[in-house]
Amino acid sequence: MTRNELDRLSWLKSSYSGGNGGDCIEVAPGLPGVVPVRDSKDPQGPALLFPASAWRSFIAAVRVGDFPG
Repeated sequence: MTRNELDRLSWLKSSYSGGNGGDCIEVAPGLPGVVPVRDSKDPQGPALLFPASAWRSFIAAVRVGDFPG
């Protein structure tokens, strides 16, 4: 995926994200088969592209508490 393509996506930040510039990510859902993820503090930086199935598994694990904070 090119930088130009990434720039045209609609990025979403977690509602849990505060305004303090902490450890936040943004995702661009809705692409077939892939979920781009980037650092919200560096939107022009690199994006990681995860297979949609892997992203769904990660989100499911977060929701059930597999990553205690």
